[in-house]
Amino acid sequence: MSASSRASAPPRVLTVAGSDSGGGAGIQADLKTMLALGVHGMSVLTAVTAQNSLGVQGAWELPVEAVRAQYRSVVDDIGVDAVKTGMLSSAELVETVAELIGGTAVPSVVDPVGVSKHGDSLLAASALDSVRTKLLPVATVATPNLDEVAQLTGVEVESEDGMRRAAAAVLSYGPTWVLIKGGHLSGDAVDFLTDGSEEHWLRAPRFDNRHTHGTGCTLASAIASGLAKGQSVPEAVAAAKEYVTGAIAGGFALGGGIGPVDHGWRFGTGDV
Repeated sequence: MSASSRASAPPRVLTVAGSDSGGGAGIQADLKTMLALGVHGMSVLTAVTAQNSLGVQGAWELPVEAVRAQYRSVVDDIGVDAVKTGMLSSAELVETVAELIGGTAVPSVVDPVGVSKHGDSLLAASALDSVRTKLLPVATVATPNLDEVAQLTGVEVESEDGMRRAAAAVLSYGPTWVLIKGGHLSGDAVDFLTDGSEEHWLRAPRFDNRHTHGTGCTLASAIASGLAKGQSVPEAVAAAKEYVTGAIAGGFALGGGIGPVDHGWRFGTGDV
């Protein structure tokens, strides 16, 4: 095939996150999401976990120099159109990744992963201040859930009325936009997106399906995919919400615990 007849490359999205050996969250969920949404996924591995449907049995952080080398290898040769971060377990890793993203002039989506779906801690307490002061200020969009909001800001949200207060608290650390994920509230699955002036409420029906492992990783990766395609933040978040809602609806049982969402639901994969 001649160079002129080859298809042009799709938008490029880089995920900087940990590995989930069970395939439902982390790097694996990110790359599946990116493929489903038509972008080229690339990865910087920050940690390896022993993880299944029942929880996290072990986690091993990669050295900072390995994370930096992966990032530079990809960005300096292939280039990137958006970056998404996930599990960054230590202050040193958080600060290194914040520095790398700060020097890359593309949109970034920061998913401040604090605990797993099973309640396992994935962020050292000593790293919280680095997330606040180093990582959030370089984020185009931050996507905390309500537990992560409480970890980062001390703001406890028990109803939709508290989501504006939570957003203001997160925005005070410097991200351009914040998406407060209200999935832990009762009623519809409602998220609140704001940059401090513009506001968007995103609602979706809540499905009676416990198999939701990987939801946060999937949503953040879908947002990054939309930004890489040139969508505005509200457009990218709305499209990501639609995609993850379908993935949650198609979540399926694996193992003896909480199964994953169906990243390929638009293609008829999974058990739906």
